[in-house]
Amino acid sequence: MIWYKRLKKPKIKIENTSKRSSVPEEGIWIRCKGCLEVVPKVDLESNNHVCPRCCFHYRIDARKRVSLFVDPQTQKEQDLDVQPRDLLGFVDTKTYPERIESAQKTSHTKEAFLSFEAKIGGIPIQVGSFEFSFMGGSMGNVVGEKVARIFERAVEKKQPAIVFSASGGARMQEGLVSLMQLAKTSVARAKMIDAKVPFISILTDPTTGGVAASFAMQGDFILAEPGALVGFAGPRVIEQTINQKLPDGFQRSEFLLDHGMIDRIVNRSQLREETISILKHIGFAP
Repeated sequence: MIWYKRLKKPKIKIENTSKRSSVPEEGIWIRCKGCLEVVPKVDLESNNHVCPRCCFHYRIDARKRVSLFVDPQTQKEQDLDVQPRDLLGFVDTKTYPERIESAQKTSHTKEAFLSFEAKIGGIPIQVGSFEFSFMGGSMGNVVGEKVARIFERAVEKKQPAIVFSASGGARMQEGLVSLMQLAKTSVARAKMIDAKVPFISILTDPTTGGVAASFAMQGDFILAEPGALVGFAGPRVIEQTINQKLPDGFQRSEFLLDHGMIDRIVNRSQLREETISILKHIGFAP
């Protein structure tokens, strides 16, 4: 016997939880991907896109991340002259220029990395952020050049460099040219060490592949957001390769902290003040 009959569909819109994606753009309610509780979207947005109940950190775009981090109205975008090119004539199901054009429309950026001059707590800095929605934040020639330029300007102006990483790794459409960026960014980072200019690396979800294997893990201070996936190869690839089950939470920021790979896990709402505290502690002042 049927005891009830649903006459109307529920008005609350529940978002698809099958993927760890950016904050949904539609609907006034979402189901948190961390605690699975239904949360008003306005509460999520007012909390820097972090679940107010379980502290699950959603991915946010590069401009939003920088604007939350630096002093208001101080950021000036740099390296606008560096544009992507089809160096190899790479073609899969689409040509590389077609993929770039599609990514630009989706992400509303020209490339997978944005660089800025700005201030934080009144302290001048060089800061950059990956845009994961642009081809998975993959590092090609343009990204490597922009990262290297941030480090070079930091040395020239004696200003701290801060980079937010969010990348799936090297860009396959650029082949060995993409892999060369690991060395290029690492050399630029080494010059910072010689010049005694600090680099704060902030790892967000996900930081993997060539970015993790190069400059992202070379910071004087390495901070990470809670729950961020950080590593070279993904957990599924590693399990298939070694034919073993990995520990729970493997390659998450909490696991890395326990094993001495990063210095601290910092909630997004506290990253700004934590960074200001670090810079003042090592001798930088407004």
